[in-house]
Formats: sequence, C-alpha cells, structure tokens
Amino acid sequence: MKTALLLLMAYGFVFSEAEQKVSRVEPINWWVGMANPNLQLMIYGDNLKHLEITIDHPGVLLKKAHYVDNANYVFVDLEISESAKAGEIPLQFWSDEQMVASVSYPLLSRAPNSAARDGFSNKDVIYLITPDRFVNGDLSNDEVPQMSEGISRDKPGGRHGGDLQGIINKLDYIADMGFTQLWLNPVLENAMETYSYHGYSTTDYYAVDPRYGDNELYKSLSEQANAKGIGLIMDVILNHIGSNHWWMKDMPMKDWTNHQGKFVGTTHLREALHDPNAAEIDRRGFDDGWFVPTMPDLNQRNAFVANYLIQNSIWWVEYANLSGIRVDTYSYPDKQFLSQWTKRVMAEYPSLNIVGEEWSLNPAITAYWQRGSKRHDDYESELPSVFDFSLQHAVIKSLTETEKWNSGWITTYQSLANDFLYGDPSNLVTFPDNHDMTRVYDLLKQDPELTRMALALFATTRGIPQIYYGTEILMAGADDHGIIRSDFPGGWPGDQKNGFTGKGLTEQQQLTQSFVRKLLNFRKQEPLLHQGKLMHFGPRDGVYVYFRYLPDSSARIMVIMNKNQDEYALDLARFQEILPLAKYRAVNVLEDSASAVTDTIIVDGKKATILKLTEF
Repeated sequence: MKTALLLLMAYGFVFSEAEQKVSRVEPINWWVGMANPNLQLMIYGDNLKHLEITIDHPGVLLKKAHYVDNANYVFVDLEISESAKAGEIPLQFWSDEQMVASVSYPLLSRAPNSAARDGFSNKDVIYLITPDRFVNGDLSNDEVPQMSEGISRDKPGGRHGGDLQGIINKLDYIADMGFTQLWLNPVLENAMETYSYHGYSTTDYYAVDPRYGDNELYKSLSEQANAKGIGLIMDVILNHIGSNHWWMKDMPMKDWTNHQGKFVGTTHLREALHDPNAAEIDRRGFDDGWFVPTMPDLNQRNAFVANYLIQNSIWWVEYANLSGIRVDTYSYPDKQFLSQWTKRVMAEYPSLNIVGEEWSLNPAITAYWQRGSKRHDDYESELPSVFDFSLQHAVIKSLTETEKWNSGWITTYQSLANDFLYGDPSNLVTFPDNHDMTRVYDLLKQDPELTRMALALFATTRGIPQIYYGTEILMAGADDHGIIRSDFPGGWPGDQKNGFTGKGLTEQQQLTQSFVRKLLNFRKQEPLLHQGKLMHFGPRDGVYVYFRYLPDSSARIMVIMNKNQDEYALDLARFQEILPLAKYRAVNVLEDSASAVTDTIIVDGKKATILKLTEF
C-alpha cells in the first residue's frame, strides 16, 4: 500500500488523514476537452463498498458509483463537460455522514492540438529497440530494491541494464541513421522474479519500470526525440498481464481474468475467428486461453476491464505525446472489445496510427483487422495498420530458394499480389525481422550482400519499414530470444566493440551500416517512396523489378533486385507502360552516379540497384 500511495502522491494526489482508506485511483489523472466526456475511475482501498462518494467541481458530474464483488474496489463514472476547468477534483468518501477519506484528483489542460497529432506514416522508418539490450545510460538503476530481479548480464534471459537514459543518449545516432520513429518493447513495470527484461508481463499499467527510469523520463524521451524529428510508438498489451500484477493479489471481480485466475492455455488457433465452419469452443479456446501460467489472460468482455484498458491507452498517448501504438498479440483479446478499443482511441486522435500484431502468413486473416478491408462479416474495425508477416516470410524465401517458376522471387511477387485484400496496403508495417524471430542476417545464412538486398527492398517497396536495432550492423541471433535480443555493442562501459563509433566492427558490418544510413536518409527525402504507387513486374532469371511512381509525375524510382552472382543486362522494353519516354536520366542513389538510360541497364550481381529516373 505504501508504494502505491507514494506513486499517487507523486502525480498530484492529495490524501486526507484517513488516506489508508484509498490507496489507488486510476487513471492517475485526466484532461479537460477530450472527445469523450465520460471517465471511469477505478478506486482501490480498504473496504470501500459501503462508502458514499461525492465530488464538487464545476462542470464535472458524478453519474454513478459501481460497487462490485470485491469490497475494496469501486468504479466511479464521471462526466466532464466542455465547460469544466482544469484543477483538482475533490473525491470525498463518507460513512454515516462522516467523511472518512478524501482524494484530490488532478484534471489537467491538454497540450495544444493534441487531438490533431499526426501518427507515424509511410514517410517514416521505425527503429525497434529492446530497451534492456540497447544502451545502459544510467548505472544507478541497474539494481532497484523493490524489484526482485537485478542485473545478470551473463544470462541471455536476464536483465542487462539498458534503459531510457541510454536511448536518450543515442538519439543523435538514431537520427543520423535516418530513423524517424522509435518503437520500444514494453517499458511498463514488470515486477516478475525472472525473465522480466522483455516487458510483456505488465504488473502496473501506469508506471514505467524503475530499472528503465520513470514516467517523467519516458515523457522526456518523447520530447527529446520529437525535437530531432523522431516520433515515439508505445508497445501496448491488451491481452494479458504478469502474474505479479497487483490485481492478482486482490482481484476486482471473479471474472476479471479468463478462467477465474486459473491457467488454461490458448489454442493459438486464430483461424477459428474467421472459419465459417468453426466450433464456438475453438473460438473461445483461442481468445480466452492464456499464453503461459505467468501471463493471466484478461477478460475484456467485462465492461470494467474494457474501459480500464481503453482509458489507459488514451492516457499514455496524451501524457507522453505518442505518435502511435503497437498492439501486442492483436487478435487474442475479445474481438468485440478490439472493435470498441480502436473506435474510442481513434475518436480521440483521428490521425494517430496504430499497428496490430497478427502473426499470420495468411494475408486474408491479417487484412481482416485493418480498417477499410472488405470482410466476410459485418465486423467493424478502426485499426489503421497491421504488420505484413506474409511479405517478411516471402522475401526471406525469395532470397534463399533456388530460382524456379514456383520459387524464388515469385514468392515476393505473389505476396504483394494479395494487396487487394487490404484496406490500405500503403499503411502496412513491413520488416526484415523483429524481436521475436531469428535475426535477418541469420535467416539469410549470414550473407551480408543478401541482407543488404533485403533491407533495400523493405525500404523501397510499399508500406512503413521497421528495422530491429543492430540489423544495421549485421547483428546475429537465432533460436533463443535472449540471444536474438543481444546487447548492442558499445552500449555498456568496457565493450570491446562499438556499433556507434565503428570500433571493432568488421568491414562488412561497417559497409552495411553505411549502406543503411545512405538508404534511409535518401528515403526520408523522397516523396515517391512516401506517397508513390507500386508497380512490379513478374520476376525473370532471378531478377525482380518494381517501380514507385505518382500518376501526375514523369519521375520514377526503379528498383532492380538481382540475386544472381553475375551482373545482368536488363532489357527495358517490357517496362514501357511505366517508362513511356524515349530517354531518362538515371541517378544511382546508393552509388552517387548518373547516366542516360535508353534500352538496357547493366546491374551488378547480388545487389539492389535503386535508380531515380527523371525525364532526360
């Protein structure tokens, strides 16, 4: 209780002498001028069930107090009118006409134009960081007394000490590389005994893990990143919590989690949500089941759970000035809840971007969740973006399989041919790898040339590219998540290699880092790669060609992927519908060379050639 009280007091709460009656109020503050005037407070304390609650604040109405199974919880519905002023809302608790507790609840003013914020878009490149494994910028928070797991850098699955200050310290590097968005694996408190570094076992939805810093430092990271043209995307977990979440010690209601707090594993049978022949037991087995015993599965069909999660997501967007949200295990929560969640978040921030993780290689299943997609039912979703796992899988196969009529580049061609399924294929997030899969360098058999080809493809095809930290220096890792999420060299005192300065890097690592820097900084300035349409041509002889173009412009970006060892003479005759002019001037953007293009282009082997074509 004492820790919770200190946290509340730090965020502006003022308690009466009977403060032991109330130990938590969440959300920990709110704002005037939100699109939805309704706010539901979850109040936790000592035997609140028989207390009357009153408030007295102009423009704020207490509509209803919900007393639930557990006498230590009460949920209070407030209506905050347009006329309400920022200030402290007095929540007073009464018993037999005696006030036994009071809380001063902060109601804040919004930042200017907060609702109109722009989310991440296809103008951006996202840099994905596992915070514990990037840079240890503050050695003093490596060991935190109230956290049971301390530093153990010798263990792949242990905490290594990376933190928010480390990311702040390297914002110049991130900006110089050409990244314009940061997606961090979850940074909220994970007070688990072991394997807490990954962040996906939340134990407090309103507190940054103290081993990373605190809420104010997270907000400062956002501000400092924004000053360098970099947005911040939060990794949000709607499906489950950690078994050490404070709820689990005193559950608000019997049905707060699925299966009433007892482990029943998920089937992972996501197809059951779409299968017209599926049994209901299989649908429920998918979204009601738990991942592992240490991740209790939340019951979003409980309206109070749903409200809590929706308000929490909105709170972090507003508090930390986020440019977007990444939703973990998107399809696993209740389907109707996801519809409600997307609608309410997007109603507050119409231009925000949210990307959902639906790990399926079937684009029909992935596309189902995206806003604007044609569906087989009347399901409503306002989710703007999804990850394109189909394309990631296809590109790896294309670069590693023998080139035949049914393998090689044709796999990538076929994946992109499914774009008709998506409401907005230009808003898909594409990626060569991420924190949950073998590093792309290993997927491509540690071939640096093929790795650079993959990076070039994801940076120039349609969508929003995401690159995992260390990919730019050919970091390797397979099989074990702790190895995949290895430490970025140079992020810890005493590191023999340094990915930030180049010290100790191999020639191929340095070449790849320079390649990525040039590629992404070109992309940052090129509208054809932001708004341009995609036209690709069936692959021939191990060569795949595509164009980015705008209908009202003669300029083109031409990308030629030649995975053969030898150079290739590309006949331009079959590209006349996209190259109608007799002559073009071609600038090779990665080699800073220019030439006239007429009938044939000679391209090097095992290389992506990127040409900016303008009328000669």
